[in-house]
Amino acid sequence: MNVDLRHHGDAEVGGGLADFAVNVRTGTPPEWLAERIRASVADLAAYPDPRPARRAVARRHGRSADEVLLTAGAAEAFVLLARVLAPRRAVVVHPQFTEPEAALRAAGHEVERVILSKDFTLDPALVPEDADLVVVGNPTNPTSVLHPSESVAALARPGRTVVVDEAFMDVVPGEPESLAGRLPTGTVVIRSLTKTWGLAGLRAGYVLADPHMVGRLAEAQPLWAVSTPALVAVEACCSPEAVAEAEAWAVELGEERDRLAAELTGRGLYVVPEARASFLCLCVPDALGIRALLRQRGYAVRRGDTFPGLGSDWLRIAVRDRPSNDRLLHVLRELGI
Repeated sequence: MNVDLRHHGDAEVGGGLADFAVNVRTGTPPEWLAERIRASVADLAAYPDPRPARRAVARRHGRSADEVLLTAGAAEAFVLLARVLAPRRAVVVHPQFTEPEAALRAAGHEVERVILSKDFTLDPALVPEDADLVVVGNPTNPTSVLHPSESVAALARPGRTVVVDEAFMDVVPGEPESLAGRLPTGTVVIRSLTKTWGLAGLRAGYVLADPHMVGRLAEAQPLWAVSTPALVAVEACCSPEAVAEAEAWAVELGEERDRLAAELTGRGLYVVPEARASFLCLCVPDALGIRALLRQRGYAVRRGDTFPGLGSDWLRIAVRDRPSNDRLLHVLRELGI
């Protein structure tokens, strides 16, 4: 099945539409973070110094600084991996964020897809034994499924690189299934600050991997790839106070997400069960038609047919605050949903 791997939620919004398509927390960045970013502009004459931010990330995850590479968002990390690695058999577990596969294909690599079944839970046995590169999301965009860490860790093999996209892991209170603190041999964990802190326009993320892999990726990265404002944001968001703030928000989000999922399920829709991220994935007959009708009424949701493993009956809906979610529910009811 040919799909548009470069289609993302930002293409769905604009024109005054209420945004349920982009998975970035609304009302962010918070003022304390925005002020630090604004203040960093005074230092723009100097070249960026990544060392304080690297140390902050290392402390945040109990790693050493030489296991951290700062990147211009998670997207740059996928491009760097595609440049550095030379896989014989690359496998991407779908449905998931499509940039890893797009980056691999752009670098000239062949990519094999492992498509998970309707509940989209990871079965490590589905991955070919001779795959030497495996990419998986956790929790996964767009399905909102959180895989057990043991299932993800079971993908590790001698001679295999396992890339785990944990861009939404800070949406999960306590991050119990994260591999960031464990880093099984051959595992690369990619994190993003975009979603929780509202930094999509700043581009702030990082890679956690063994020092040799970090060194290889750094050699492929342009000098000063991460700007001073982004470095300031990374350092600030990895502070204990910021982590605690994100945790409190994640708890509130989870309660509202579960309420929204229950409401949609009660209307007879299939919502991917046990959602744990900041969005829901649901199956709706004629989803593309419903999406178009929602746009006419001022609401943007994310089409699902550009994710391998989904199709024209799938939508992804970002979870917002309760009043915003209720307005969307009201419009859906007017449409007979």
